[in-house]
Amino acid sequence: MTLLVPLFLGFVTAFIGIIPPGLINMTAAKVNLKEGKKNAVSFVLGAVLVITFQVSLAIFFARSINARPDLVILLREIGFVIFTMLTIYFLGIAKKPKLKESKNNHRSKKRRFFLGMLLSALNFFPIPYYVFVSITLASYHLISFETNYITIFVSGAVLGSFVAFYTYIFLFRKIEKKTDSILENMNIIIGTITGVVAFLTLINIAKYYFE
Repeated sequence: MTLLVPLFLGFVTAFIGIIPPGLINMTAAKVNLKEGKKNAVSFVLGAVLVITFQVSLAIFFARSINARPDLVILLREIGFVIFTMLTIYFLGIAKKPKLKESKNNHRSKKRRFFLGMLLSALNFFPIPYYVFVSITLASYHLISFETNYITIFVSGAVLGSFVAFYTYIFLFRKIEKKTDSILENMNIIIGTITGVVAFLTLINIAKYYFE
């Protein structure tokens, strides 16, 4: 297995997990619009630092769980439910988020860095997300839980996280007036992706029980 595979999968996994509109990426966009790119990048670096720790912790849990087939199938079942709910949410419920006006446009980069760390630390979704994804990828022999592969996967996830956040920083300034339309289409795209993941997970679960 080439090391480019876990790097690419880590990048894609992180990008898909972060690109849906949420508190952290929308805050990064707001900071960029109201305070400038430097403060926004500082905010993102703080968030990515915490994400690095979260992904590493998730892989540690995944490696332990992977040795227990009963826990693996349970995690897949939970993942199926979660991705099904996400599909329903993005395709039928999600509303287009709006950026709120900021009253204070002068904040230090250091404060924004720690704000990024704080908001990222309060977001616990990445840990179960990466546990489920890494175990699923390992079941298809796309990644290995050997140390070098884990390191490359985490590196890819960190890079993908930064690129996803930076996409918000860059695009929202360029297309601020078209934000609503883009986010609406993004919900459809993400809903379709989670739907495909839910379907593939269901197939995997069915094979476990009926083969």
